[in-house]
Amino acid sequence: MTTTLILVVGALVLLTAVYISWRAGRLDRLHIRLELARESMDAALVRRTAVCLELAASRILDPATSLVLASAAHEARTAGPDEREHAESDLSRTLRAVVDQERFSDRLAATPAGPELLEELGTAVAKVLYSRRFYNNAVGVTRAAQRRWLARTLRLAGYTEYPDFFEIDDAPPEALAIE
Repeated sequence: MTTTLILVVGALVLLTAVYISWRAGRLDRLHIRLELARESMDAALVRRTAVCLELAASRILDPATSLVLASAAHEARTAGPDEREHAESDLSRTLRAVVDQERFSDRLAATPAGPELLEELGTAVAKVLYSRRFYNNAVGVTRAAQRRWLARTLRLAGYTEYPDFFEIDDAPPEALAIE
């Protein structure tokens, strides 16, 4: 009877240890996924900024529009962590104002590098949209896993803080027609 009780308790302890180890491993994998999603989103934002700067320097736009677009792109590129969401949202609004101008696509198509630049801009804007959604999804899943009572009680996530969502205005220009 005592041997059976010891075996049952030992099995329960072993199963509990395996479960806790599995939860800790899951949290670790979620944090890795979160970091990769953040890096991907950062790369997409940098790429969009580069394409906007290229468009501003292309001499296709009028000087005032080029200056406004270049200024917004520069602000997004140089913004610190606290100002980044605001600067990226400003770049999105500026980009919509530029691209949704009347006959913008026609003027761009009339230049030798225009169609390629427009396609590159559309790709960059779409990547920002999708990578931000993917990152925010990873944040939601990671936060939910960190909030579970076992993770909180045993500090399975260590002392990491809850990750923050990245909320920007990333609506694409209508002229680019991204779904």
